[in-house]
Amino acid sequence: MSLPYSNILVLGGTGFIGSHLIAQLAAQGRHVIVPTRRAVRARHLAVLPTVEIVVADINQDAALAALMRRADAVINLVGILHSRPGVGTASYGPDFAKAHVELPIRVVAACGVAGVKRSLHMSALGANRTAPSMYLRSKAAGEDAALSHPAVATTVFRPSVVFGEDDAFLNMFAKLQSVFPVFPLGGADARFQPIYVGDVVQAFVNALDNPHTFGKVYELAGPTIYTLRELVQLAGRYSGHPRPVLALPPALARLQAFMLEWVPGGPVMSRDNLDSMKVDNVAHGPIAPELGIKPEALEAIASRYLGEAAGRSHFDQYRIRAKR
Repeated sequence: MSLPYSNILVLGGTGFIGSHLIAQLAAQGRHVIVPTRRAVRARHLAVLPTVEIVVADINQDAALAALMRRADAVINLVGILHSRPGVGTASYGPDFAKAHVELPIRVVAACGVAGVKRSLHMSALGANRTAPSMYLRSKAAGEDAALSHPAVATTVFRPSVVFGEDDAFLNMFAKLQSVFPVFPLGGADARFQPIYVGDVVQAFVNALDNPHTFGKVYELAGPTIYTLRELVQLAGRYSGHPRPVLALPPALARLQAFMLEWVPGGPVMSRDNLDSMKVDNVAHGPIAPELGIKPEALEAIASRYLGEAAGRSHFDQYRIRAKR
């Protein structure tokens, strides 16, 4: 069976969600073009037979145009969690502006020039022009850009926080609890509706060829709502080192976030992240039926991969003690 879109350009494809999505697209026999500035970041994808790794900087218009000429659909997964503050009256910082707003503007423009008529765009649950955080405001502006070209059929997805074996969310909470005897937590009462990475990927794949999804914005969320405190506790329990969670008052939470912005290797949390948590990260209703997914429960999946990680960690400790 021929597929309407057989050559897919995936931007931001080397990350957590992108790696899962590209594997699914490749399994369908689609040719997937994955640009990256460093080929080593995509080596785990290079083994897939229909995946082509291209060393290119998508922030260069000429490079983006050349990639577009080889595709009949584009998927934009590019996103960042932290940015320098905006200057003056700017509603979001320069890093968010570049990744979340300027890139989608350039993507749809390049689609128009190359004749690419299909686009899928990753946004975030809670995106709104008047949201309390730079992150969510920039995501809303990016949605507007992605939907702005009349000749490009775009579908936008707004997932809640995404979990899965290689996630940087539950795994982070599990690792931190393996180190600290008490877990101080800002935004402990913030509410989330986490969704499994496999469900996010399936929503993208199911929507790609479905004209009923054109021009629409979809929320993606799992079956259960949790507070951040509950998610941290689950991560600790499943990974084998639960810790007492100490909810911080707003002033201390903001001080903690400020300090975590300066840790080596990049921010763990920022004050803007705290601002995002002022808005419940919860869907307004069930997932649209045309996406064809029934979201998986967090407990069954997270308990497995966090538990396996804990088992590997304990095994490694035994090997070290045995000098093997």
